[in-house]
Amino acid sequence: MEITRSSVSGVGIMHDCITRSGAHFRVLEEDSGSRTIYVYGPADAREVAASDEELVAINLDEDEADMLANLLHSKPIPDRVAQLERRISELTGEEN
Repeated sequence: MEITRSSVSGVGIMHDCITRSGAHFRVLEEDSGSRTIYVYGPADAREVAASDEELVAINLDEDEADMLANLLHSKPIPDRVAQLERRISELTGEEN
């Protein structure tokens, strides 16, 4: 995925994302902690114009953004922590 980042003065950071398949979306990371996801149509994503209209805008509070991020991870956080604990036990020779 290609991600470009730009500052939005007085608001936060805009992450402009284009997937390998050409899908285009943006994530506005506001200074307040909230996030807005903007999903765009199938136009040539590499030639994004300022006049592009989003198909949908999804507003997320900070805790909702955290929940979504956890869903998008390849493994849930508890599984990753358990894997790290097992690896530390293996390296130190300790058993849980």
